[in-house]
Amino acid sequence: MKLGPHLHRIGNDVVAAYLVDTEEGVTVVDAGLAGHWSELLTELAAMGRTLDDVRGVVLTHGDTDHIGFAERLRREHGVPVYVHAADADRARGGDKPTAAFGRWRPGAVLGFLAYSLRKGGLRTTYLTEVTEVHDGDVLPLPGAPRVVGMPGHSPGSIAVHVPVADAVMVGDALTTRDVLTGRTGPGPAPFTDDPAQALDSLARLAGLRATWLLPGHGAPWRGDLAALPDEVRAVAAAQG
Repeated sequence: MKLGPHLHRIGNDVVAAYLVDTEEGVTVVDAGLAGHWSELLTELAAMGRTLDDVRGVVLTHGDTDHIGFAERLRREHGVPVYVHAADADRARGGDKPTAAFGRWRPGAVLGFLAYSLRKGGLRTTYLTEVTEVHDGDVLPLPGAPRVVGMPGHSPGSIAVHVPVADAVMVGDALTTRDVLTGRTGPGPAPFTDDPAQALDSLARLAGLRATWLLPGHGAPWRGDLAALPDEVRAVAAAQG
């Protein structure tokens, strides 16, 4: 799906990944689930691109529903995969803490599980090699994506700010569709390691200039980034 002149989305409101398209090639932000590979190929073709045009994958964090086809791109096509140093082990399949499950609704959970199964959620291939990044890095990739540290959901969660695409991809720093409850609109993401830290990290969005805020789960969002942290905090407080 084309969102803008330099911006595309694959997946849907359950699980999404993004493509930045410039004259220099394509940057992939997050890699969804393994089964999104076919959607990647379809979207590239619609863009007049091929896998040879993909210059790198940037992961917002190392969870399995964000690394789906990343290792395949790296292994079969030599595409480097960038992840924050604090999540590098997570992306390689290392141990992770058990996050609180929180509120849930059976229909929403079953829908998420069913979609994940259809898209190969049980076929995750962890990364064997990664390029580690840090807060503030501007990566040598199309669109010059800048790393914005957003710890909380995981220690190495980041947002990826791409000015040429007028967008910031936030992974699970927040959600606009809670996969456990089905609630839509900006709110805290479930399965977060440190919920308080995740809320504090949202303040880092206020200084960014972007029309599009793009989560890993939920619809693209447009609004006042400066007001967004308070909106998410209010939802978190209401949820208890």
